[in-house]
Amino acid sequence: MTEELFREDSYLKECDAVVVAAIDGAMTLDRTIFYPLGGGQPGDTGSLSWSGGTTIITDTRYGSDGSIQHIAGEGAALPAVGAEVHLVLDWDRRYRHMRMHTAMHLLGAVLQYGVTGGNISADKSRLDFDMEDTVDKEAVGAALTALVAENHAVSCRWITDEELDAQPELVRTMSVQPPRGKGRIRLLEIADVDLQPCGGTHLRTTAEVGNVRIGKVEKKGKRNRRVNLHLDD
Repeated sequence: MTEELFREDSYLKECDAVVVAAIDGAMTLDRTIFYPLGGGQPGDTGSLSWSGGTTIITDTRYGSDGSIQHIAGEGAALPAVGAEVHLVLDWDRRYRHMRMHTAMHLLGAVLQYGVTGGNISADKSRLDFDMEDTVDKEAVGAALTALVAENHAVSCRWITDEELDAQPELVRTMSVQPPRGKGRIRLLEIADVDLQPCGGTHLRTTAEVGNVRIGKVEKKGKRNRRVNLHLDD
């Protein structure tokens, strides 16, 4: 299994690793700072270099066997198995994902409804809520801005499968359940605001979210409202 450095420290921008597999344009490493596609958050991009060259990582995904695959550009040269490599993250893109993902948790704290879906990108993100009520964009936007300005601490901790089963109210997502079977589950905690399972990358404080704005609110069904988020830099 690849050591997932991003789980413990989302702010790591570079690391050294060793190639354990390389085939069909994808590499598996013994450790990585690259987040693989999942939970609505895109896979990371960046570069990978070794003594024989450098290649661009265009995506990061889980393989069918659960391994983390660092996907190189089509036709790119790959290092040999056992090679020592250096990873550099596309930090600007990742940091926007971190800001967006943390902002989405704040939005979920303002709108206390079940979450039926979501998607994160560097430019626009969205959350879908199991709700019939009309969304007051001005009020929700003001509440969101206040939570950012209050500079709440953001941290992660782990609980066991059994502890989560004993606290089902922690799970806000309705369509996707946290993965069980590995013995422990990662919780995201925004102090005094939010606590729920999440494996994504996040900020250290809500103030880092910066200027966030409620975009279009769409009715996607009788009990589904889609709320879009934008970062204004």
